[in-house]
Amino acid sequence: MLKNPSPRHYRAIFISDLHLGTKRAQTAALLDFLRETESDQLYIVGDFIDNWALRKAWYWDQSHNDVMQKLLRKARKGTKLIYIPGNHDENFRNFLNLRFGRVAVLEDAVHVTATGKRYLVLHGDKFDGVVRFAPWLAKLGDTAYEVSMDLNKVVNSVRRLFRLPYWSLSAYLKNRVKKAVEFISHFEEAVVRDARARGCQGAICGHIHTPDDRMIDGIHYLNDGDWVESCTALVEHKDGRFEILNWNNPRIAQSTEETHAHTDRDRRLVPAG
Repeated sequence: MLKNPSPRHYRAIFISDLHLGTKRAQTAALLDFLRETESDQLYIVGDFIDNWALRKAWYWDQSHNDVMQKLLRKARKGTKLIYIPGNHDENFRNFLNLRFGRVAVLEDAVHVTATGKRYLVLHGDKFDGVVRFAPWLAKLGDTAYEVSMDLNKVVNSVRRLFRLPYWSLSAYLKNRVKKAVEFISHFEEAVVRDARARGCQGAICGHIHTPDDRMIDGIHYLNDGDWVESCTALVEHKDGRFEILNWNNPRIAQSTEETHAHTDRDRRLVPAG
């Protein structure tokens, strides 16, 4: 079993949409990632804990505790931890602008890179009209997403029998539905406009579970993805260069319960496709 001799160190790491408190949270892959990476700054960009799901049914196993403990341990060892609540953990916005040791809770932040560029960091739900003006519809959509994730398990169980790679039904549906595509486009444009209005050269967000790295109207748009399906993180290297990393682990295609039963680990960080 191959193991990295020491964690990879980055100037900054950005992760979002962990959705702890749900069975779909990929805690095993996330813990592997946290064990093998270190950073001067670590941003949790929203939807850390899924309060929506916890209000419907309580789910919290030991791996969820392990994630919490690992993050707090990093903070105690010197990592500057910035927590920006999202819509699923909006209750934590009651603690905005408070600091707990080296953990800061903020509505948003401006990250200054090694090259001096300014990046607006925010979850992004404030640009989601459904979340803002029709929260009941957002929660209905969240339930539909949960159903599609359950169907994912069935579909991919069959695909594994034929040694086929993981395939996301929810991502396929999202990319095929015209309104969803239009929403993502409008969301990205709104994030970029906000970054420009605040004198930033880039924007870093989460919320839509779609990792991305591209220029939009002269603004560097970055989305760090999620830890439900894509299992991606955004990192800033020491030279100020950004990269989206995909935790390339075969257990990602398996359920949380299945992953706890396996001990073989293939831990490699590769650029997300």
